[in-house]
Amino acid sequence: MILIDKPFVSEFLIETIKKNNFSVVSTEVAKELINDAGINWISENKAKNLFHNNPNTLLYTNSENSISWIENNLTFTTLPNQIHTFKNKIKFRELLEETFPNYFFKGVKYEQLKTLDISNFKFPFIIKPAVGFFSLGVHKVDSLNVWSEILLKIESDISKLEGLYPKEVIDVTDFIIEEYFEGEEYAIDCYFNETGEPVILNILHHVFSSASDVSDRIYSTSKDIIEKNKDGIQKFLHTIGIKTNLKNFPAHVEVRIDNEGQIFPIEVNPLRFGGWCTTADLSWFAFGFNSYEYFLTQQIPNWQNIFNLKADKKYSIIVLDNNSGINGNDIESFDYDLLLSDFHHPLDLRKADFSKFPVFGFLFVETQVGNDSELINILTSNLRKYIKVR
Repeated sequence: MILIDKPFVSEFLIETIKKNNFSVVSTEVAKELINDAGINWISENKAKNLFHNNPNTLLYTNSENSISWIENNLTFTTLPNQIHTFKNKIKFRELLEETFPNYFFKGVKYEQLKTLDISNFKFPFIIKPAVGFFSLGVHKVDSLNVWSEILLKIESDISKLEGLYPKEVIDVTDFIIEEYFEGEEYAIDCYFNETGEPVILNILHHVFSSASDVSDRIYSTSKDIIEKNKDGIQKFLHTIGIKTNLKNFPAHVEVRIDNEGQIFPIEVNPLRFGGWCTTADLSWFAFGFNSYEYFLTQQIPNWQNIFNLKADKKYSIIVLDNNSGINGNDIESFDYDLLLSDFHHPLDLRKADFSKFPVFGFLFVETQVGNDSELINILTSNLRKYIKVR
């Protein structure tokens, strides 16, 4: 069963639903996003009854906007509590305190930030909304000297975030301050099967342009990225699954891995893969298997066969976040054709309403392993070369 909600559903996901006759809950928003009588629509009451009759019913959501539906309609299941544990980063850190006893974190109310004494904190640290999405409102604090500047940025973030997503997705009432660990950041699409074992569907390296960068510009996957990290991440996911009793549960997990291979948790995004139908769709472009199908039919990727065909390629999602410094309402157009001309092998381009969201869209590309020039150029770009101002 699938819950569809805003802001976006890809044509690939829609075609997957139709091809497999997966049932979709016929909420008002879902019917607005997918105007197709050929979909296997089921009523909201029937969806609830399915869970009453079978608590192990498989559920996938394309967006965390659907959390409110789950909280309102599936209160008799374990899902609302599991979602709340993961979405609230403070509760998630508390859950893992025994596993990471030296991991510093602190929850703070937004209104207390201006009077908070951070002089004894270990620098650098990360501050972000306790309930967040898409690196919105995330900042790295390198020293006491920049704290006042960071507070102004947070204030600006909050004004921009207002009304952008439901409170279940982004809530700036509470912030979490946590220790910053050196290492590389990775995002994982996975699901926990009927016995609670994690099944990895993709591992993506989240690349940053500098030590202070906290944006979401590039996520890349390849044979080397997956093979190097799969075993350690599998053990980490197993720990998460046991602590939260996860079964038949899809997730998008973000971690940081240091030079010794130690894995530190960042967040677990419940009941979905990467937002805006990104990372799950990339698995199709990159490896030729369908992550939605694999979860809903409980299949496991045959990585050995996949890598025999894809050993020398890297596949990336480029998040065209608006880091130009130009307000979306002041932009007349974005030159997507010029953007595409800067890549030898673009796979798919998805445009976004940049006047409404702080992103121009998402680009999927294939590059040769060892040749990252195209990725480096877009990673460090402020995108102004593609922007026409009103």
